Amino acid sequence: MEKLVLVNEKDEAIGLEEKVKCHKGKGILHRAFTILLFDNKKRVLLQKRAESKMLWPFYWETTCSSHPKENETYEGSGKRRLKEELRINTPLKLADKFVYHSYYKDIGAEYEFCAILVGKYDKENIDFNTEEVKDVKWITINELKQELNRNPQNYAPWLGIALERLFNQYGSNLKNLL
Repeated sequence: MEKLVLVNEKDEAIGLEEKVKCHKGKGILHRAFTILLFDNKKRVLLQKRAESKMLWPFYWETTCSSHPKENETYEGSGKRRLKEELRINTPLKLADKFVYHSYYKDIGAEYEFCAILVGKYDKENIDFNTEEVKDVKWITINELKQELNRNPQNYAPWLGIALERLFNQYGSNLKNLL
């Protein structure tokens, strides 16, 4: 049974709890991360969540999202999950952190202290794990912004938050972060 790291709003660990319990009802604040990989064509890699996901199945989201294990860094956990979900091995950098709370139907909620990790990856074809991921696509930032405005119901809520925070903080300097 997977346990998640419970935190306060300062990202200080305060305990552990079962993953399912952290996502039921209103949710319990816990650590998470989301990854955005960019290529040299200024595109971002997105994944469509698998049917097996409790929250937001079949929604498009960031390149990869998950939870650090106890005593695991954000970057270390991000690299682990990139390999497990997308079979990608690339360096990651911590770009920002934020807290968000979002409900999914009457099933549960994400209440996460979420780290944004960024990296570069330039291979077109992704050999993803079909148990974890339904599909992947490369999309330009401008196309993604338009799509988020037109069809927000197709995207997990943390994707828009992470993108907005990155561009508000780094703007055109985002390539220097990579």
